[in-house]
Amino acid sequence: MDNVHKLHDDNTDHDADESTQDVAQGIIRVPAERIDSDEVFDITSGDDDTEAEAEVLTAEESAEVDRRLANRGALVRRAVTTTQVVARASKTVATHDRTKTTGKVLLRESFTVVQGVESWAKRAWDASTMGTYRRQIKAAEAVGDREELKEWTDRKEMATERRHRRLMDLPKLAWGVLKVAVAMTVGVPLLVLIVAILTKATGNGSFTGVWLGFFALIGVLIAAGAFVWSLLAVAGPFLLVLAAWREGKRRAEPPQWLVTTADADWVAAIDETTIARALDALRIASITQYLKSGLKLQFITPARVDGRGTHAVVRLPAGVTAELIAKRRTQLATGLHRAAKEVWPTTGSEAGILDLWIADKGALAEGAGEYPLLAGGLVDVFKGVPAGKTLRGDAIHAPVMERNTITGGMPGQGKSSAARAIMAGCALDPTAELRIWVPDTNFDFEVFKPRCSSYVMGADDESMKEIRDQLVNVHEEVQRRGERLLKYEVPAVTRELASAGVGLHPLVCLLEEAHVAIQDGTYGKEISKLLVDIVKLGRKRGIHMIVSTQAPTKESMPRDVTRNCSNGIAFAVGDHVANDGLLGQGAYRAGHRATELIPGTDRGTAVVKGFSGERSEIVQWYYLDVSKGNDQVTPIIKRSLDAIAKLGKAAPDSRPVQIETRDLLTDLDEVLGDDPVAVADVPALLKRHAPTWTPYQALTGKALRELLAAEHGIKVPSTGNRYPVDPATIRDAIVRREQDATSPDEDGDDAGQLAS
Repeated sequence: MDNVHKLHDDNTDHDADESTQDVAQGIIRVPAERIDSDEVFDITSGDDDTEAEAEVLTAEESAEVDRRLANRGALVRRAVTTTQVVARASKTVATHDRTKTTGKVLLRESFTVVQGVESWAKRAWDASTMGTYRRQIKAAEAVGDREELKEWTDRKEMATERRHRRLMDLPKLAWGVLKVAVAMTVGVPLLVLIVAILTKATGNGSFTGVWLGFFALIGVLIAAGAFVWSLLAVAGPFLLVLAAWREGKRRAEPPQWLVTTADADWVAAIDETTIARALDALRIASITQYLKSGLKLQFITPARVDGRGTHAVVRLPAGVTAELIAKRRTQLATGLHRAAKEVWPTTGSEAGILDLWIADKGALAEGAGEYPLLAGGLVDVFKGVPAGKTLRGDAIHAPVMERNTITGGMPGQGKSSAARAIMAGCALDPTAELRIWVPDTNFDFEVFKPRCSSYVMGADDESMKEIRDQLVNVHEEVQRRGERLLKYEVPAVTRELASAGVGLHPLVCLLEEAHVAIQDGTYGKEISKLLVDIVKLGRKRGIHMIVSTQAPTKESMPRDVTRNCSNGIAFAVGDHVANDGLLGQGAYRAGHRATELIPGTDRGTAVVKGFSGERSEIVQWYYLDVSKGNDQVTPIIKRSLDAIAKLGKAAPDSRPVQIETRDLLTDLDEVLGDDPVAVADVPALLKRHAPTWTPYQALTGKALRELLAAEHGIKVPSTGNRYPVDPATIRDAIVRREQDATSPDEDGDDAGQLAS
């Protein structure tokens, strides 16, 4: 038994030594033989049966149990020891990381101070040596721009002349300062002497008292100066370091090896240096060689804040076009530490001038804000309708007259919201007529129904037929309006004609989910052909067609429709085909890419064409909610209907109507009874009888007497100066008129009988 225990102790010591060595080497060993924990706890439990069973174990069995327990104990100790070592190591690593990060931050801020001092030195050197002018002159010489060379040479000469004049004026300035100092040194004591003498002479004080007061004042001033000087001596170095740090922060960036993991939101300052580095990183040979030769890029407009970003205009080296840079927008964005959608390179006034606008980080997250006409206001569609805001934060309007619009993108990205914003703006023009057709079952435009002269919703055959019929009606309206333009001898509808009530008011039509209607098996081809004719001919005739679709492919949208829609609105799309279908052929290649908008993240943001003088703009659209809990469109529609009612008109409608005609004698026969009525009272009876007939609205008794005499041969007598209108006379006139209308035919028949 002693041998067994000795073996047990030896095994324990051996395992402990092995554990210690393994931990020291960073190794965790798993023993070849493990004892199940349940088995161990069963053996060592306090149960009576177990104790009885343990008492009858043989010596060999007991030794085996002891050996296993010893192995388990070593294993547990090993695991505990290893866990503690790993924990200590992790703690040490974490502490080391924090120390390392803190060190980097301190080193980076110190480096920023150094960069600030360096910036001051460079600026001072440039100021003393005309460095700015020399670099621009050198750049102009490199690109062969004689006009720029002359301009910068002239500027340098003028700056040199101004500096020469300032240097020549320095002796005069020094002499003037010296004279002022001498005058004060002599004049102030002399003034005090005069005051002291006057004080003594007038008995208001003593001569000595005035001088003592003067010296006391000087002592106070000296003490105050000494105090300020001591403050500056203490705080001056700190203020100087702070100023250098601010200068370095504003004009330089820390090297990448000093940016820590805690600086995930580090925003690179956008200036001329950053832009030059980003252009150099594009690896365009002409730019690389230009910068390697020591030349600086010529910034026609230096980098400056513009709205929600930075704007700069750069003259590129010879042989490099702005379009080439636009094609590499993604690579340029990486050099500017921006997302591709936040960098917009376009061509300036010349092919070699890069007009660059870089959005602030996260500018897209700010959104367009509230629709500007929620609370009140009307619209003139000839001036455009509110659409949204550009990345710069400028409000932008969607042009309507003499335009057509196509809007599209992936589902749920905002194409219907854009159409809703345009239609809401058009609704607020009291002269505009609205027609909306939705070949689907959805609620997106249901709230517009009271304002529409035509509204169709549904994907069944009857709805498709009605949409086709409506397009036929618009196609006929195109021809009718063409004839009216010929009549008025004008090439296009004007604001004056639109307001004149001559059938040339603005007509705005929306075909939502147009691809569904175009691909309909029964009416699709006819709808497609009608759309093409309308967008080609309707724009000058005051007809604006909005086509909304998910993906304008050749199967879902006729090319002649996309080509004739001068307004293009592209939300996030999946490929360059859809991109060019919405923004025009070659838009993707030229860098105008809605493919770079991220679905979901950039919901409500679109690349648009035709809205401004730029080839494209990125626009965040106003959102108008139509949900029951927050219906923002219904108040707008109500306001538009109220504005129409104030004009005394019905909602504009282009559909042909039956022109009303009335007969004065018949109306008089109906309103007059059996007794004569004074002529002054008759117009009121006629107005009540036909309230919508305009000629009766301004009719007077005198005008009625003249009208009866001139057109119907009825003279109203002036009995009692009341001019009574006798109903019997009116009825006799009606009978005579009927007889006159039939008498020529009767005479003709009689003549024919006599001839036979």
